[in-house]
Amino acid sequence: MSESNQTLRAALETSDMLEIDGLHAFEFSMDEKGLFIQAMDGRAEKRWNFTAAQIDAAVFNDQLQSWLLNGDAGEHRLVCLSAFTGNNNDDDESEVADEA
Repeated sequence: MSESNQTLRAALETSDMLEIDGLHAFEFSMDEKGLFIQAMDGRAEKRWNFTAAQIDAAVFNDQLQSWLLNGDAGEHRLVCLSAFTGNNNDDDESEVADEA
Protein backbone atom coordinates (compact mmCIF):
# COMPACT_ATOMS: atom_id res chain seq x y z
CA MET A 1 0.00 0.00 0.00
CA SER A 2 1.44 3.34 -1.01
CA GLU A 3 1.30 5.97 1.68
CA SER A 4 2.92 8.65 -0.46
CA ASN A 5 -0.40 10.47 -0.86
CA GLN A 6 -0.90 10.95 2.87
CA THR A 7 0.99 12.45 5.76
CA LEU A 8 2.87 10.55 8.43
CA ARG A 9 0.38 11.89 10.98
CA ALA A 10 -2.51 10.28 9.03
CA ALA A 11 -0.59 7.01 8.66
CA LEU A 12 0.12 6.89 12.40
CA GLU A 13 -3.57 7.31 13.24
CA THR A 14 -4.40 4.04 11.46
CA SER A 15 -1.33 2.05 12.57
CA ASP A 16 -1.34 -0.73 15.14
CA MET A 17 2.42 -1.24 15.18
CA LEU A 18 5.53 0.58 13.99
CA GLU A 19 8.93 -0.50 12.81
CA ILE A 20 11.64 2.02 13.60
CA ASP A 21 15.21 1.41 12.47
CA GLY A 22 14.40 -2.30 12.09
CA LEU A 23 12.84 -2.73 15.56
CA HIS A 24 9.15 -3.54 16.01
CA ALA A 25 7.38 -1.18 18.39
CA PHE A 26 3.94 -1.98 19.78
CA GLU A 27 4.14 0.84 22.31
CA PHE A 28 3.71 4.25 20.75
CA SER A 29 1.52 7.26 21.24
CA MET A 30 0.89 10.48 19.39
CA ASP A 31 -0.69 13.69 20.56
CA GLU A 32 -0.52 17.39 19.64
CA LYS A 33 2.99 17.62 21.15
CA GLY A 34 4.47 14.80 19.08
CA LEU A 35 5.20 11.09 18.83
CA PHE A 36 6.65 8.82 21.53
CA ILE A 37 7.90 5.33 20.58
CA GLN A 38 9.19 2.60 22.88
CA ALA A 39 10.72 -0.71 21.75
CA MET A 40 12.93 -3.49 23.06
CA ASP A 41 16.27 -4.31 21.46
CA GLY A 42 17.09 -7.57 23.17
CA ARG A 43 17.07 -6.60 26.85
CA ALA A 44 17.65 -2.91 26.19
CA GLU A 45 14.70 -0.55 26.09
CA LYS A 46 14.89 2.07 23.37
CA ARG A 47 12.86 5.28 23.27
CA TRP A 48 12.32 7.90 20.61
CA ASN A 49 10.56 11.26 20.83
CA PHE A 50 9.61 13.33 17.81
CA THR A 51 8.05 16.77 17.83
CA ALA A 52 4.95 17.67 15.84
CA ALA A 53 7.16 19.67 13.45
CA GLN A 54 9.43 16.64 12.88
CA ILE A 55 6.39 14.45 12.15
CA ASP A 56 5.02 16.99 9.68
CA ALA A 57 8.41 17.20 7.93
CA ALA A 58 8.69 13.41 7.43
CA VAL A 59 9.05 12.23 3.84
CA PHE A 60 7.69 8.96 2.45
CA ASN A 61 10.10 6.88 0.34
CA ASP A 62 8.07 4.94 -2.25
CA GLN A 63 10.97 2.62 -3.09
CA LEU A 64 11.58 1.56 0.53
CA GLN A 65 7.92 1.92 1.59
CA SER A 66 8.98 3.76 4.73
CA TRP A 67 9.02 7.23 6.21
CA LEU A 68 12.25 9.16 6.65
CA LEU A 69 12.03 11.03 9.93
CA ASN A 70 14.69 13.39 11.25
CA GLY A 71 14.92 13.47 15.03
CA ASP A 72 17.23 15.16 17.48
CA ALA A 73 19.60 12.17 17.34
CA GLY A 74 19.63 11.87 13.54
CA GLU A 75 17.70 10.17 10.77
CA HIS A 76 15.28 7.27 11.33
CA ARG A 77 13.29 4.95 9.07
CA LEU A 78 9.72 4.40 10.18
CA VAL A 79 7.28 1.85 8.78
CA CYS A 80 3.62 2.06 9.80
CA LEU A 81 1.97 -1.36 10.06
CA SER A 82 -1.59 -2.54 10.52
CA ALA A 83 -2.13 -5.73 12.46
CA PHE A 84 -4.84 -8.30 12.09
CA THR A 85 -6.89 -8.74 15.21
CA GLY A 86 -8.97 -11.69 16.21
CA ASN A 87 -11.56 -12.35 18.80
CA ASN A 88 -12.30 -15.32 21.01
CA ASN A 89 -15.78 -15.79 19.62
CA ASP A 90 -16.39 -18.77 17.41
CA ASP A 91 -18.43 -18.04 14.30
CA ASP A 92 -20.46 -21.20 14.91
CA GLU A 93 -21.60 -19.93 18.31
CA SER A 94 -22.85 -16.62 16.90
CA GLU A 95 -24.71 -18.43 14.10
CA VAL A 96 -26.47 -20.66 16.65
CA ALA A 97 -27.45 -17.62 18.72
CA ASP A 98 -28.83 -15.91 15.60
CA GLU A 99 -30.99 -18.94 14.76
CA ALA A 100 -32.51 -19.23 18.23
